[in-house]
Amino acid sequence: MQQRTFRITTLAAQRPLVEALLEAQGFAFEVEPFFAAARRLTAEPFPLGASLAASFGLIYIQDRSSMLPPALLGARSGDVCLDMCASPGGKTGILAGLTGPDGFVLAAEASRERLATLRQNLRRTGATNTATIGVESQELALADGVFDAILLDPPCSGWGTVDKNPRVFDVWTPEKAGTLARLQRLLLAAAVRLLKPGGRLMYSTCTTNVAENEEQAAWALATLPFTLDPLPAPEGFTSAPLALEGLDGVLRVGRQDQGDGHESGGGQGFFLARFIKDAAAAPEVTKDVPASRLAGRVLSTREFAEAGSAGPDFTALPPGEVREFAGKAYFLHERALDLCSRAGLGADGQRWQGFYLGQAQPGRFAVAARARCLMPPADSLPAAARLNVDEPEIILDLLAGRSLAAPEAAGRPGKGRKDIGTGLVGLYFRDLPLGWLTRKGRRLLWSDR
Repeated sequence: MQQRTFRITTLAAQRPLVEALLEAQGFAFEVEPFFAAARRLTAEPFPLGASLAASFGLIYIQDRSSMLPPALLGARSGDVCLDMCASPGGKTGILAGLTGPDGFVLAAEASRERLATLRQNLRRTGATNTATIGVESQELALADGVFDAILLDPPCSGWGTVDKNPRVFDVWTPEKAGTLARLQRLLLAAAVRLLKPGGRLMYSTCTTNVAENEEQAAWALATLPFTLDPLPAPEGFTSAPLALEGLDGVLRVGRQDQGDGHESGGGQGFFLARFIKDAAAAPEVTKDVPASRLAGRVLSTREFAEAGSAGPDFTALPPGEVREFAGKAYFLHERALDLCSRAGLGADGQRWQGFYLGQAQPGRFAVAARARCLMPPADSLPAAARLNVDEPEIILDLLAGRSLAAPEAAGRPGKGRKDIGTGLVGLYFRDLPLGWLTRKGRRLLWSDR
């Protein structure tokens, strides 16, 4: 039976604390050699998805093969990246971690239902340097050559996932998969327009269908201003032979063909090809599509700062703006603002959504319980405004809906004062930020509405 894998979503410095939280609940794991944030479970006393680390978005359960495309793309700190078919968001989250607070990732998803899942996962895992947009990526309204790196993991027949989707060969016959191959070429052509000269594109699928894999890579090389950027063999995986020659550096990993006995190293079957856009590529002709724009009014962080030391720390966010839309506050990275300012196409608009921070009304901000990105270091909060625990039992009680006695509520507001920090208590596990508790009188509650 294949062992489950996951990745830690926090900053590298916080990974030992996340591991400690998992170990406190009886989980054991080992580091995967191909990616520093990846772990393979060796002991699972109960479903990993029910762990505290998963509940607070500190880990993301993900097949090891599906981590490879973003991990091997080559995105660097400060890069501006695009994830063209982003839901459910696991790959977007990896790119967000690799590009860091100075970088930015735009995640596009055409399906409304899948877009909601994408946004929920990015919010849960704390990917503040991302924004989402509900649009087919071939219709994305941006200027040419604006991304340093692009990940294209398009809709595919999914034959490499047969272990968990036994009917996939019945649903996607080779004949039906032809429609997917045509869409994949449209997306490849859109990617080359949006990519900077010298920028990297990772094309990946979770299928073993040659028409969607090797044949697509060969078509891209023959038709688009791309050259292959050979991929290294990832440690811990065994690569399979390619079906076409002349594609040195392209990878097929994980499960290959049903019943072939290939030793894969575990994980789903994945195909990966990395391209570099030719530095001398001629500019593309941008078609007239609705311009991207950012919805909502800009909120001044000065009013947030009135919360004082016991409130949300907006200085912890990367450079950017907080905007209010329909009573909700979203953070938008400055690189998102720059991309939209250079769109300049059409008038109808393609709306972006930034990272959700909480509810916003004139003169008042109510931070979201899961906005741990706004949590200051535990020791910077007064004792009445923090709950820093060493064991998981107290946290389990809170998540089960039970209230706890609050610390002494020092510094409560005077009559008539609107203090947005009032009622908030930061929840920490051994200094690891988890979320915001609500103070109700003398009790503390976890409320994630």
